[in-house]
Amino acid sequence: MKKKVFIDGSEGTTGLRIDERFRRRDDIELLHINPELRKDPEERKKMIRASDITFLCLPDEAARESVALAEGEDVVIIDTSTAHRTEEGWAYGFPELSDAHRTAIKEGTRIAVPGCYATGFISLVYPLIAGGILPKDYPVSSFAISGYSGAGKKTIAAYESADRPKELSAGREYALTQQHKHLKEMKKITGLARTPLFSPIIDDYYSGMVVSVQLYADMLSRKELPESLLDFYADYYKNRQFIKVSAADDETAAGGFLAGNSLSGWDGLKIYVTGNEERIVVSSQFDNLGKGASGAAIQCMNIILGCDESKGLDL
Repeated sequence: MKKKVFIDGSEGTTGLRIDERFRRRDDIELLHINPELRKDPEERKKMIRASDITFLCLPDEAARESVALAEGEDVVIIDTSTAHRTEEGWAYGFPELSDAHRTAIKEGTRIAVPGCYATGFISLVYPLIAGGILPKDYPVSSFAISGYSGAGKKTIAAYESADRPKELSAGREYALTQQHKHLKEMKKITGLARTPLFSPIIDDYYSGMVVSVQLYADMLSRKELPESLLDFYADYYKNRQFIKVSAADDETAAGGFLAGNSLSGWDGLKIYVTGNEERIVVSSQFDNLGKGASGAAIQCMNIILGCDESKGLDL
């Protein structure tokens, strides 16, 4: 029997990408809301309650409203907003982190999909803390570069405008007050004792991102070299089809550049370890609309349904 799925917010970037992926599937029946009533609470309530699974691709307050509309109903909610990522009773939708995370997703009815920057950061830092390599009180700093698609319709329109300002042709650092909305989950999910320093950059390309964390080798809990950390990540993520760890002779890293858009359109994530015996850089490269949003949301649904978790995705 086909599962009935409703996408609340299907007109946004993430919602459109999820809808597109479902067109390849024969096990999903998509429920469509009247476009003129897409913001009407009663109509949304009717669609949510008619579904087996509802994806929330909405601003935070609207996502909270949708969860309230589903109260008392036997419906799985997969929320791509920031609203519930650190809330009690919500499974964090990053199954590769641990068996406990995967089980919580499989058995849960409330799933919070990680933020795009948080996905990259947590993929790097969580294993280091879990493996006893990075002290919880380490003063972590991170920078990242991303395409403009994750910034919403207004920003996409600005970048794609013929008469845009010249500043949009260059990378632009933002979140200058160190209050980026992903910081809360970065700290909580990894278990860090202090909020990391985080400097994201939005650049003039559509999708894809790189998130990097810089480490002083002599401040780690044990001696590590880039080669040994590469082996550590490869072992930690072995048999995880969505996460690939670069080989020691990886051509991309050897070339001296990690491009933000290299994995655009792919639903996995790739980890690199570079640097030297004194200073090590760990980096994650992926599509902010793939493993950083819609791809991760569908992966979580696949786990809940018990099918191949890559079904309908590009790996």
